[in-house]
Amino acid sequence: MIRKIIQIDEDKCNGCGLCASACHEGAIGMVEGKAKLLRDDYCDGLGDCLPACPTGAICFVEREAAAYDEAAVLQNKKKKMQADECRSQLRQWPVQIKLAPVNASYFDGAHLLIAADCTAYAYGNFHNEFIRNRITLIGCPKLDDCDYTEKLTEIIAGNDIKSLTVVRMEVPCCGGIEHAAVNALKNSGRFIPWQVITIRTDGSILER
Repeated sequence: MIRKIIQIDEDKCNGCGLCASACHEGAIGMVEGKAKLLRDDYCDGLGDCLPACPTGAICFVEREAAAYDEAAVLQNKKKKMQADECRSQLRQWPVQIKLAPVNASYFDGAHLLIAADCTAYAYGNFHNEFIRNRITLIGCPKLDDCDYTEKLTEIIAGNDIKSLTVVRMEVPCCGGIEHAAVNALKNSGRFIPWQVITIRTDGSILER
């Protein structure tokens, strides 16, 4: 059938991957550093990917293409979700607050996660719910016997951090990492969205 569908200009594509993230149907993937239309029947022709592309590499064309197949899209999403359950979402190294640099390229435009190290063991879906699409720093103020406030202040003040999420356990000693993160945000002079999430010792979320 002849229908409207996206076309990607590889010469203009800079490999940023923003279009792949914007495509809710999974029609676009990154292949050898370039965005590719993976399957015609995954593309619904609505064009959510177009405004996400910073180089104007995507446009609509009308051509012979398979009809949009919603059932195939849903099946593909299910497979991806199952695969993601076993895949690490960690985006940088090191992760320990004491070892992390004060300035790094991965902090540029980052959504920052500061987590007590026990939380990833207590909460089963930690990678997908908290680490995914965030830069992760972990620590335990009780075991490290230090105050992270000064270093976290430098990280938040000296980089283009877009948001801050703190994940802690409900136990009293975890208050130290929340205290350090919140004070660091105040001391940095930055006004960004932030939240504190508390995990119970049974692995459930106490509050958001």
